[in-house]
Amino acid sequence: MTVWTAVHRERAALARDLEKLTPEQWSAPTACAGWDVHDVVAHLIDSAKATRLGFVRDMIAARFDFDRQNARGVARERHPDPADTIAALRSVSDRTSTPPAPLATRLVEAYVHGEDIRRATGLTGDYPPAEVAVALRLQLRTRVAMGGGRERAAGLRLIATDVDFDQGHGPEVRGTALALLLATSGRPTHPAELTGPGAGKLKN
Repeated sequence: MTVWTAVHRERAALARDLEKLTPEQWSAPTACAGWDVHDVVAHLIDSAKATRLGFVRDMIAARFDFDRQNARGVARERHPDPADTIAALRSVSDRTSTPPAPLATRLVEAYVHGEDIRRATGLTGDYPPAEVAVALRLQLRTRVAMGGGRERAAGLRLIATDVDFDQGHGPEVRGTALALLLATSGRPTHPAELTGPGAGKLKN
C-alpha cells in the first residue's frame, strides 16, 4: 500500500464515519486543544488542499505563526452545516497535494486526527498497522516543536505488538503501532493500551 493509497482510504472511511455523528458529537471537544470535532475535520480539509507554494503563502500571511495559520485554515473550511463539511472532505479525498514536508506527514495527519475525531465520539477506526508504523517512524525522527514526538520517546524502546516495529533504547514500551503513534504525538491513550516499564514516561 502506497502512502497516497492509505491516505485516500482513510479520508473516505472518515467521511463515512462522520455521517453517523449527531449534532452534539460534532461539537465534542478533542485532544487538540481548543478544537472540537468539526474544527478537526475542517483542518483535515485544509491540509488536504495544501500545496507547497500555498503553504508558504499562508505562513507569510499568518506571520509564520503555525497556530494562526491553522486557525485561518479551519475558519476557511468549516461550514455552518456539518453535511457540507462532509461533502467538502469527500471532494478532497483523492487529492495528492502536500505542503513542503515529508510525504509520511500525510499519514500522521490522517491517522492521528482520525483518532482525535473517533475517540471524541466513541467511534473505532481501522488502520493498516504497517502504514501506521511508517507514520510512527517519522514522528520519532521529528522534533516536538515541528509536530513530532522525538523528545517524548527519548531514552525508551518502543515495540509494536501488531507489526514488526522495534526502535530505540531504554525501558520498553509495548502497544499497538497506533497507540505508540498517539502517545508520541502527545495524545492520551487508554490505561491498558501501553505496557512495559517505560509506559508511564511515554504517557507523560
